Amino acid sequence: MANGYRLGVDIGGTFTDLVMVDLSNGKLFDEKVLTTPDDPSLGVIEGVEKILKANNIHPSKLKHIIHGTTLVANAIIERRGSKVALITTQGFRDIQEIGTELRYDTYDLFMEMPVPLVTRLWRYEVSERIRADGQIITALDESSVVEVARAIASSDVDAVAVSLLHSYQNPSHERRIREILKQEAPNAIVCISSDVMPEIGEYERTSTTICNAYVLPTFTRYLARLTRRFHEMGIDKELYLMLSDGGTVHESTAAIYPIRLVQSGPAGGVQAAAAINKVVADGDSQGDILCFDMGGTTAKACLVEDGNPMHANEFEVARIFRGKKGSGIPLKIPVIDMIEIGAGGGSIAHLDNLDLIQVGPQSASADPGPACYGLGGLGATVTDADLILGYLAADNFLGGDMQLDIEASKAAVKNTIADPLGLSIVDAAWAIHETVNESMAQAAAIHALEKAKRITDYTMIPIGGAGPVHACNIALKLNLSKIVCPPGAGVASALGFLVSPTSFTTVQGGVVPLSRLNFKKAIRQILDMEAQGRKLITAAGESESSIGVKVLASMRYIGQGYNVEVGMTKAVLIAEDAEAIRQLFEAVYLTQFGRIEPDMAVEIVSWRVVTAGPTPEIDLAVARSVPQSDDCSKGHRQIYFGPKNGFVSAPVYARSKVQVGREFVGAAIFEERESTIVVPPGSHSHVDKALNLIINLPVKDEVEFS
Repeated sequence: MANGYRLGVDIGGTFTDLVMVDLSNGKLFDEKVLTTPDDPSLGVIEGVEKILKANNIHPSKLKHIIHGTTLVANAIIERRGSKVALITTQGFRDIQEIGTELRYDTYDLFMEMPVPLVTRLWRYEVSERIRADGQIITALDESSVVEVARAIASSDVDAVAVSLLHSYQNPSHERRIREILKQEAPNAIVCISSDVMPEIGEYERTSTTICNAYVLPTFTRYLARLTRRFHEMGIDKELYLMLSDGGTVHESTAAIYPIRLVQSGPAGGVQAAAAINKVVADGDSQGDILCFDMGGTTAKACLVEDGNPMHANEFEVARIFRGKKGSGIPLKIPVIDMIEIGAGGGSIAHLDNLDLIQVGPQSASADPGPACYGLGGLGATVTDADLILGYLAADNFLGGDMQLDIEASKAAVKNTIADPLGLSIVDAAWAIHETVNESMAQAAAIHALEKAKRITDYTMIPIGGAGPVHACNIALKLNLSKIVCPPGAGVASALGFLVSPTSFTTVQGGVVPLSRLNFKKAIRQILDMEAQGRKLITAAGESESSIGVKVLASMRYIGQGYNVEVGMTKAVLIAEDAEAIRQLFEAVYLTQFGRIEPDMAVEIVSWRVVTAGPTPEIDLAVARSVPQSDDCSKGHRQIYFGPKNGFVSAPVYARSKVQVGREFVGAAIFEERESTIVVPPGSHSHVDKALNLIINLPVKDEVEFS
């Protein structure tokens, strides 16, 4: 066994979570501190100092730090990125406004769309044109590029996004523009679309490149501050970052493609849930799971089948309306396919113009936080409602490190929800709780249907600080029969960083009918992409012999506008077997859509090559083993389980002291430092050998907690 420690750090909207593993024995240590929104690196340093001091570990003992952050997403959502200019092909200056012309609300005459990150003043057109097959129609007018570059150099623009028509097929013009910009505007950071997202779709490619340029200066400065502060602490190890597709990369790679970190925290949570499911004992799971991740700001869900999370190649950030596809800024990046299904613990409840309760999207975040934090928050948040209903203990939040003010919660709920609606404080708190749970249950069910899946076939694994609080209520609404609650659920995203491989996905677009595929050219292209990926992985410290490679083709029937990902073997390509490729495509298509079209021609839209090092192993069955006690009881607390049951006196248990094999009947509360599990009446629960709390839920009609 190796000596030293690996540390995962996840910055969320409200809390910064840390999980550290002792490489000599596999034991895990957890920590949680408030996020510092103005400078997230301060919260990271506070958390690292705290976890090292609590366990008497010298900073020099840290071997690796893997980091995930909301900084990229928040910079776009809050419009706190850098000033960006856009250089594009003549005639495509307004592509951000035109988009795809799809409407996310067909009947809304005043439909609002995201304001472009680059104002029209800073969008420049240059004379050039490349055909869809990569042939040059109009040569690049370099004199116009020089003129644009000089205008940028004399401005306060920090970064330049270059996105030319069909540059994914022929990047020569974009690369030449980058050279000219380096000469004429050396202080500007330059991102070209043929590097960031070399795929078809000029709107999405331009949008992704702009977003990468928009956050890159901010992200680079953040990394510099963080690494400097680590060095001041005595930590001289290199930093690794979590990507949105579940892989980790060296900080040097992340600094080139920060847009790939936009979903890094939630991706870590899904990776943790997949790892947790592998060690569920006694045959209680090992099947398909619904990862439900509810933190302080948002809640997300992801389907995991056969231990593998579903993946996608598109994502929207900064949606104007949560849950409405098309209302955000589109990104084409590799991501774990998850859906944002609702609000987090800090989301603020309010009344709409019909006096109906809505929760979010506004969040109290970490500053000022929910009213019960006592930091100046006045809005009624989900956390305030949970405290009033008895789900949280005012004196045991964060293990007692943070005292909650229940009177402040009651005042916030009374003033903003209860009094305007003529409700009692408890009824108003229950209405907030039910509103957010109902919206999350509906969104999760629809997400499964869109994937041609039946949600009742899944076992839920709730993670995040608020996930275990709401999990049973949501599961009952979804008619799920079982929940697996792992220890340390409140810091699961940070744990996920420690069980994720070093990995990078290389992408290359180029639409071609399968019947006209040049196999030799495709193989050369794939080998070049593989070499690029291997270079990045070995640079991150992995040995060449340990690297695995997966080849994927994005395919569709000709004429369709949506693709499916098809796993491809080099043997099929070397054999130039087009019929075998079609059969692979139709097997995937049939699974997803329930039918195939034998008479329709098929085309390949793009290639993806995933290179990955070995997956780090942590024995979660023993990682959190602690001295257990027959006396795990903490007394009883009045818990509200809906109007039918009212307040119920439920036993409260210290999660860390519950013995393996212990069984529980009925309502209960299980408290640990980072989260709380709320179990409804009629349930049967037990602790398996891996310390997971397995909750077998009652039939929905038997409990009002729904």
